[in-house]
Amino acid sequence: MYKQILVATDGSKLSAKAVSHAISLAQAVGAGLTAFYASPDYPLPAYADGVVYEPVSKKEYAALATKEAEKILAAVSDKARAAGLQCATAHAIAASPWEAILAAAKKAKADVIVMASHGRRGVSALLLGSETQKVLTHSKVPVIVVR
Repeated sequence: MYKQILVATDGSKLSAKAVSHAISLAQAVGAGLTAFYASPDYPLPAYADGVVYEPVSKKEYAALATKEAEKILAAVSDKARAAGLQCATAHAIAASPWEAILAAAKKAKADVIVMASHGRRGVSALLLGSETQKVLTHSKVPVIVVR
């Protein structure tokens, strides 16, 4: 059925449900597992009173983002290892997380993506959009959405 599963996580409780589902699926079908985390893009500098404020440099931001990603992905790896699975990890800093998820799936040669949906509805869904919806719309491989 599936040979390689990519599970996208953001470290939330809902994402933890998606991780559990991906681990169970990998065990059931004997698939490989890759965990992926997309950090938000570098924040734009603020401009006030004629001065540009940059909270941290791009290099510092990349280091902080990598540290956060390692923490989130280590939790997934530990859970997979406890279930008797090997788990590769991947991380990217991305302006569009959905594009990063699809790129990570392609790089990992994943034949299915497992991810959570926060289930926004109404105006918030319209204004904020949904990374899950964008992955569903643009993915060439099946996407399993966990809620």
